[in-house]
Amino acid sequence: MRNIKLTIEYDGTNFSGWQIQKDKRTIEEELETALAKILKEEVKVIGSGRTDAGVHAMGQVANFKTDKTIKPEELLYALNTMLPYDIVILNVEDVDESFNARISAKAKHYRYVINNAKFPSALNANREYHYKYFLDTEAMQLAANDLKGKHDFKAFMAAGSTVKDTEREIYDIQVARLGNRVIIDVVGNGFLYNMVRIIAGTLIDVGSGKLDICVIKNMIETGDRNLGGRTVAPEGLFLVNVTY
Repeated sequence: MRNIKLTIEYDGTNFSGWQIQKDKRTIEEELETALAKILKEEVKVIGSGRTDAGVHAMGQVANFKTDKTIKPEELLYALNTMLPYDIVILNVEDVDESFNARISAKAKHYRYVINNAKFPSALNANREYHYKYFLDTEAMQLAANDLKGKHDFKAFMAAGSTVKDTEREIYDIQVARLGNRVIIDVVGNGFLYNMVRIIAGTLIDVGSGKLDICVIKNMIETGDRNLGGRTVAPEGLFLVNVTY
């Protein structure tokens, strides 16, 4: 039995997220449908994680198992021929049978993009969050530093999540200004439901002066979601890559 790893890029604008949902367009279903047609068998794809509706990926990872003998480069071409324009397979490779895209992941890198210009961009409206008021990135970075390390991040989890273990470790987080864009890059061993979007919303409020730079520390210590900022829109969020 072969175990095949896919590295995937997609624009999440017109998807209801990664996970298959009844009567909704999802990345997982598009992949499984294309693979079934190519391999002439039912395929179950395992993703590194579930991105929400509207969230994009530069390097999502998935794997599936098959007995078929198709070469990786042939499968790469076939998939990119069959998949819709907003999903592209970047790489196909055989991996060890024990590899599991979700369980084997050591770290994930997410990026949140903020357009900090006076007016939004017509071309990038679905790939960034527009915030017209000036953001102090130095203050945002000072606040963000308190996220580093292993903590209970329940204050950064959206309501409705059934996850019981809310401890995660953030390896690094950087806030940088590139012209009119403010980029938040965060790397960790795992993320709770809407965690990065809550972090971004809270840092935006710090950067605009609405919240003190101690807010992150206070949220971690108290576990109080109400101390933080809003959950910002999914359009600005990208899964950059997954490390194994």
